[in-house]
Amino acid sequence: MIERFVKHATFVIERTYPASPEKVYNAWSDPSAKGKWFSKPEIFEFRVGGREYSAGGPPEGPVFTFDACYQEIIPEQRIVYTYTLDSNDTRMSVSITTVELIPTEGGTKLVFTEQGTFFDGHDTPEIREHGTNVMLDALGKSL
Repeated sequence: MIERFVKHATFVIERTYPASPEKVYNAWSDPSAKGKWFSKPEIFEFRVGGREYSAGGPPEGPVFTFDACYQEIIPEQRIVYTYTLDSNDTRMSVSITTVELIPTEGGTKLVFTEQGTFFDGHDTPEIREHGTNVMLDALGKSL
């Protein structure tokens, strides 16, 4: 019998980018811009209730699937979405993410908060937080 367990965690990552809130928001809301720093979406419906879906991974596998639903969008201020992350047919986690965009002198402070439920050791909060840091670094380079 497979041991089943759940780990809950919240992490917050802050970045300040030398770009306007409009430009940072565009990097999240435009599929071409988002594809430069995040996986290219197969489905991209950037609206409340809309879905974002992408699947991919290394040639030798596994296939990772990101399946999100937008819960709240306030242009240039806040994006909230829930998502699942799967590895092949295994559900790794379910999360709610809040992205806050705060104007600063000469740029934008981004506050990324993720509240996750991680299943059976397939993923951990530490690995997810590391991956999110890498992702937000890539966002900064794309800006």
